[in-house]
Amino acid sequence: MTETTNPDGGFDVCLHRSGRTIAVPPGETILDILLDNGVNVSFSCSDGICGTCETKVIEGIPDHRDSFLSDEEKAENSKMMVCCSRSKSPVLTLDL
Repeated sequence: MTETTNPDGGFDVCLHRSGRTIAVPPGETILDILLDNGVNVSFSCSDGICGTCETKVIEGIPDHRDSFLSDEEKAENSKMMVCCSRSKSPVLTLDL
């Protein structure tokens, strides 16, 4: 998977279960965009410290910005906190 040159730029989130793709513009969180589009996602702190919004990553490279996952878990790129993290790849496929 190709990394973007600007992880603060926009990217697409593909929802694996429904097949929907939703654009995440710069300055917006994945969580906010998902909620705005009627996707049911559990969350609590919205700061990446509680782990409530942990979501499985199927494809793509997350830009981990949370304080919950260990360095080893972040290196695996198999899950992420959608409340604060972004994407290093143009498309991020999540188990949603």
